[in-house]
Amino acid sequence: MVSYIMPIQLDIDLLRSFAVVAETGVLSRAAEQVGRTQAAISMQMKRLEEAVNQPLLTRNGRGVTLTMHGERLLAHAQKILRTHDEAVAELSGVSLSGNLRLGCPDDYAMVFLPPLLRGFSRQHPQVSIDVVCAPTPRLLERLENHVLDVAIVSLPDDPYQDQIIRREPLVWVGCKGSDASRLDPLQLALSDPDTLDHQAAKASLDRVGRPYRVAYASGSIAGLTAVVRSGQAIAVLTETAVPADLQILPVTSGLPMLPAVGITLKLGRRHPSPLLNTFEAHVRSVLPSL
Repeated sequence: MVSYIMPIQLDIDLLRSFAVVAETGVLSRAAEQVGRTQAAISMQMKRLEEAVNQPLLTRNGRGVTLTMHGERLLAHAQKILRTHDEAVAELSGVSLSGNLRLGCPDDYAMVFLPPLLRGFSRQHPQVSIDVVCAPTPRLLERLENHVLDVAIVSLPDDPYQDQIIRREPLVWVGCKGSDASRLDPLQLALSDPDTLDHQAAKASLDRVGRPYRVAYASGSIAGLTAVVRSGQAIAVLTETAVPADLQILPVTSGLPMLPAVGITLKLGRRHPSPLLNTFEAHVRSVLPSL
């Protein structure tokens, strides 16, 4: 009598959650992105490990990392999910194709783009998206010159309330354990002079008469956060973009309050294509809940 061995079954839902866990490296953040509790995500990862009979994740104090088996599964999972989503989109008749040129500031790109693009790709896997990261003023210039099709940009909060999709508070950011916020004059690491965070930092300090000096300038979040990590200066970022190893400086630090900024979507065409209209609707429906 020939015995039959049941083959391993890789559940699509488990693979999708696994891919998000691998991307974020933090179970709680992955849970937020897939709309589940952290306990549910943890249980899914356990079920997947049992299915393949291999350890996939190594837990540590800061999150999770992939084991050798996890790295191998991730490569297969990405192929499986892409093929699955292409089949669903084609058979359902809702798939679009084409290319989009998307602009996004660095701070929003790190937090918002992964779930935004992942969700859109599931529905429209034949669409390719070129992403350009730059401060809002540079993105607006590229929209004007038709170098970009669409951009996620920042606006002052109050004057443009009807255009705003989401609001983000600006915060002072420093290195943990650093006394940079007590220096006199205050040493600042700021982005381009025409950006909202740069203008808000200077205006708030001028308002309270606090001496300061723009000691470091960078058009990228990576550059600003590198300076802050050195302990030589403080920066102004949107709250959602503050890395875990840096700290939001409290009111007790003596720094003035900063305003919030609004996030909106700008199109580079007066008569957008169906693809561009669909992408705009997707961002407007998903971004407020991220």
